[in-house]
Amino acid sequence: MKKVFKILCVVLAFVMCATMFASCTKTPANEEQSTGDDSAAAPSNIKIGIILVGDENEGYTYAHIKGIKDAAKKLNIADDQIMWKYSVKEDETCYDAAADLADNGCTLIISNSYGHESHMKKAASEFTDVTFVSMTGDQAAASGLSNFKNAFTNIYESRYVSGVVAGMKVAELVEEGKLTDANYEDGKVKIGYVGAYPYAEVVSGYTAFFLGVQSVYKDVTMEVQYTNSWFNITAEGEAAKTLMADGCVIISQHADSTGAPAAVEAAFKNGTTAYSVGYNIDMRSVAPDVALTSATNNWEVYYEYAFKTFIDGGEIATNWSEGYKTGAVAITDLGDACAEGTAEKVEAVINSIKDGSLKVFDTSTWTVNGETLTSYTNTYGFEGNELISDGYFHESELRSAPAFDIRIDGIKELNAEG
Repeated sequence: MKKVFKILCVVLAFVMCATMFASCTKTPANEEQSTGDDSAAAPSNIKIGIILVGDENEGYTYAHIKGIKDAAKKLNIADDQIMWKYSVKEDETCYDAAADLADNGCTLIISNSYGHESHMKKAASEFTDVTFVSMTGDQAAASGLSNFKNAFTNIYESRYVSGVVAGMKVAELVEEGKLTDANYEDGKVKIGYVGAYPYAEVVSGYTAFFLGVQSVYKDVTMEVQYTNSWFNITAEGEAAKTLMADGCVIISQHADSTGAPAAVEAAFKNGTTAYSVGYNIDMRSVAPDVALTSATNNWEVYYEYAFKTFIDGGEIATNWSEGYKTGAVAITDLGDACAEGTAEKVEAVINSIKDGSLKVFDTSTWTVNGETLTSYTNTYGFEGNELISDGYFHESELRSAPAFDIRIDGIKELNAEG
């Protein structure tokens, strides 16, 4: 069946007068994402396959579903031109899903989980006339497969901005005298973070959040509690409770459920001084009194780019990652608990990120063992490449997935061995 399908794909490529193989260069951050004439209908013989780690009940996947549907509507891609695979595990099940989509005529297949990558790469090596995109992956450029791609967003930018929101709240709590000795450690206010895994993606995110807080209120220290799961309502809630029991007054997260915000809301109602910063979705429905904002992705930006490039027979970038400049990241609406002046501060910070005057990982704002780093290299297929230059760490520039895995001063991982 695979052989017959590959022959059909060659015929399709000839009819479309295009090639589906992608380049090995990242789309420049300042390059406009042209979408052409959105009024034209997509070719009826186009089929797109989507592999999702969850479903609409999980915030991260829901954001992808919404982005896909919004992009498809904008480009006049019909419902029956998209095939969906929901709640696909990060094991051989993913390969089976990819192979099934390819056998059913999909010539662009996209998955949304880091754990899917090895299985997507295996499928790409076998279905060479199909383009595969593995979200948050890091192996595409080094794979040697011209039909295998990675994509993510500069979510660290919106995590930094959500940290600014939290920093404004910390400063207000200190000024109003609402904190107790239990909320301090060595004279610094304690904040907490619920993380999924000790991966670079999570480390990059919590570091960006921490630096955002510190940009407003310097004297903070942060504890990170891992759940070893992307989505576990109970574990995330328990992690938040552990952090609050230790005196943390802000609980942020890189985990995909409402568990942590709900736990903070319940604690607040019982007299605990604590506030929440979420991820993916607006958490005010489960935490109306404590939700400050959530860092979020606007996946429609990537899907519109990828789908339009695919339809036009162009080359989808091997590594794609965009942020505030193209509207690919954002924070959700500010909650009622936010400090006065937060909206104005947020606007100014976002503008500084957009114009390049603010670098999230500016090396003058953080240290490791008391020292400022001037050089850093790591692997991920880019051995020997310098990631620090011009005074900042160049996140998501060599590859789309986050690479910042440095443990900086002021942050403690409580259970990293998980």
